[in-house]
Amino acid sequence: MNDSTKTPVQRRQVLTIGIGAAAALAGAGAAYWKNTLEEPSVGGLSDIWQMQFDAPDSGKLAMQSFKGKPLLINFWATWCPPCVEELPLLERFYRENTAKSVQIVGLAADKLEAVRAFLQKLPLTFPIGITDLSGIALSKSWGNLAGGLPFSVMLAADGRVMQRKMGKLSEDDLKTWLAAVQ
Repeated sequence: MNDSTKTPVQRRQVLTIGIGAAAALAGAGAAYWKNTLEEPSVGGLSDIWQMQFDAPDSGKLAMQSFKGKPLLINFWATWCPPCVEELPLLERFYRENTAKSVQIVGLAADKLEAVRAFLQKLPLTFPIGITDLSGIALSKSWGNLAGGLPFSVMLAADGRVMQRKMGKLSEDDLKTWLAAVQ
């Protein structure tokens, strides 16, 4: 039966079924999207204090050493222009707020050699850990749904996530984030 031979009642039934199916799909999609925004757990921030990363100086960066302090974690890479552009801002923020026990950790989703060479050109005083490209997956488990860089997460002293941002941070972002953890 084609559309021209269907009665108005049959057309309404088809339309009603179509609208119902679309609404069900939209509801399922909204539920999925909401659940992906929930606090990460598997491999997420609950495990952060047990993690350690290679450091550019050939040592290890143990996240346990930052427990109990407000912590800004910034995922970046040497090949990411917005990441490189925000690093001087993060360095200045770190220097201005270290006395307030606010910490910054930069997790470089990059190769160790590339980060070492980069830090020769732009020295940073805040701690840096090397994640290779696995840092992208790690950032996704912490709420970076797009998997892009830079990505930042601000934790309160008790480890609660206070803020997340995909993209380059601004001075206003940092001021707001600092006020939220003090």
